Amino acid sequence: QVQLVESGGGLVQAGGSLRLSCAASGSIFSINAMGWYRQAPGKQRELVSDITSGGSTNYADSVKGRFTISRDNAKNTVYLQMNSLKSEDTAVYYCNANVKTAGFGAVWRYYWGKGTLVTVSS
Repeated sequence: QVQLVESGGGLVQAGGSLRLSCAASGSIFSINAMGWYRQAPGKQRELVSDITSGGSTNYADSVKGRFTISRDNAKNTVYLQMNSLKSEDTAVYYCNANVKTAGFGAVWRYYWGKGTLVTVSS
C-alpha cells in the first residue's frame, strides 16, 4: 500500500504565503507525476499544479506566477510554495501521485492524500 500525507495548510491573510508538503510512503517502486489539486466549497476538484519525475511542471492559469511546485525524488516528496495568496485560493488541497508499487505484477495507479485545508482571509 501507498500513503500520501499532506502538511502545511492553515490560516493566512491575503497576500501571505504557505508551503505545502506531501510525502509518499509505503511499498513504492517508482513515482511518475506528482501533483496538487484543490476543492473549494461547492466546487469541483481542480488541478493546481503537477510535476513529472524529470521536473517538467504544469500550472493552472489561476496560480501561474504565484505558486511554485517542486519535488525531492529521494524523499518521495512534493512541495507547493504558495505566494500572494488570495481569498479564492481557499480550499482543501489534495496531493496526488502516480505510483508503481514494488512486487511482481505491480501496475501504475494514482493515489490521493486526505487533504489539507488552506484558508485565506481577506
